[in-house]
Amino acid sequence: MYHTYILQSLKDARYYVGQTEDMEARLKRHNLGEVHATKSRLPWRVVYTEDFPTRSEAFRREMEIKRYKSGILFKKLLGLWRE
Repeated sequence: MYHTYILQSLKDARYYVGQTEDMEARLKRHNLGEVHATKSRLPWRVVYTEDFPTRSEAFRREMEIKRYKSGILFKKLLGLWRE
């Protein structure tokens, strides 16, 4: 099982979108500062996940979420949008 996920920085509330096969290990790597893109905004928490049977489907969803990051669709996905 593969996971597409959204993390939120507890330092500055920014978001990071990624995909992995092992969510627990991946979050640990993020919080240990082992991921270049996220090490300056430690610590991180998982705010959203979706499960997929293949890595290609998880990656496809990651790219889709990144296309609307910080927009209305992103806020709706996280339950932050109020009409």
